[in-house]
Amino acid sequence: MKVEFLCSFQWISVICSVLLLAPFACSKNHGNAANDLLEIINKNRTSHNRPNLGNNPGLGCIALQYAEQCKNNCTVNNTIHCQPTADDFIEIFAPNCGVELPTFGSISGYILGCQKKYIDPTEAFSKVLVKDHKELSLLMNKTFSEAGVGIVGRHKHNGPYIWCVLFSSNRANSSFVLEDLGKGIEQKRGCYSGSSVDCSKGYKNSAVVINVWMVFFVFVFLFQVFVDTGNLILFC
Repeated sequence: MKVEFLCSFQWISVICSVLLLAPFACSKNHGNAANDLLEIINKNRTSHNRPNLGNNPGLGCIALQYAEQCKNNCTVNNTIHCQPTADDFIEIFAPNCGVELPTFGSISGYILGCQKKYIDPTEAFSKVLVKDHKELSLLMNKTFSEAGVGIVGRHKHNGPYIWCVLFSSNRANSSFVLEDLGKGIEQKRGCYSGSSVDCSKGYKNSAVVINVWMVFFVFVFLFQVFVDTGNLILFC
């Protein structure tokens, strides 16, 4: 019985390892695409002799909230029409992000786009942000000083993906200040610029919690089999 138990325990260890590592192996880890997209925007502004936009985490978090609210509005033609109210920004988005309300500045412009499938930031710049001359002109606006980018998928690991860029003309580092020393919210879905958290980190965390519970129930079940039968032969 001892040999059989050790053999079974080895199999149990393999199964539990697979369950725990699955979310890391299967998750789409694109890094922080929001930071990448803002970097691409700044490179294009530099090529047009425009100043770089500051990467404002508070504005980025609000952009993520914006994208989250509009995630059900993407059409089959990859077009999206969604306009939250001013109250949504102040009463919902800012508190959800932990933005200090006295520092809530003006949002001078925005670009909102969507794609049914995930595309990398370089492709998103041309296919989502700059689809016509009007959007290119907005990106190159000389009065803008800061920007924030938010990206989220409608479903975990599946599209459509919503891309939102918010622009501000406020004095740098004086608006959309995050509480708690700039930590903002604990990211659960998507990602936003100014944060060091990967786009897939929130998905991984939730998947790991679920799989830990699965491992726990596997152990409980097999232990009960061992107690009831006195011999664990399920895997040997």
